[in-house]
Amino acid sequence: MTRPEWAEAEIPGLFRRLACFAYEGVLLFALAVVTGLIFSPLVQQRHALDYRYGLMVTVASVFALYFVYFWSKSGQTLAMQTWHIRVLDLQGRPLSRGRALLRYALSWLWFLPALAGLYLFDRQGSGRAVFCALLAGIFAYALLAKLSPQKQFLHDRICGTRLVTWRRVKSPDI
Repeated sequence: MTRPEWAEAEIPGLFRRLACFAYEGVLLFALAVVTGLIFSPLVQQRHALDYRYGLMVTVASVFALYFVYFWSKSGQTLAMQTWHIRVLDLQGRPLSRGRALLRYALSWLWFLPALAGLYLFDRQGSGRAVFCALLAGIFAYALLAKLSPQKQFLHDRICGTRLVTWRRVKSPDI
């Protein structure tokens, strides 16, 4: 796809970005399940808690590969294609692999305040407490984007990337 085939528009609205975030979560759940189904027989896992840290590292690595591949190739993951969102660097180019990896690592900022709060105030963390803390953290992080001048997320501002609306331009019928 060359640049003239696409029309760059404004920054996508917060609702679209959060809908894309939710859809990405569904896709990542499926990716985690498939990774677990491959990992478990390879290490001959007999109990769910056996090799759990190895599985966590493997799933996180597969997620990183997924995002770095799509962000550096086309600037869009599968969910971003559906919601017509693309990530670019500040010069309007697709991300380098290094910048895509940095963006992936910094994107965990969504969850760190909520997880830190759980650790500090409720070490056990019931299911409801974890869910509410994560939801509050996501809401606060999204609110920061809403209040920022360019309406970009914190991790995008830090690593010099931006989300844009990206739709295919229809060619005129002659």
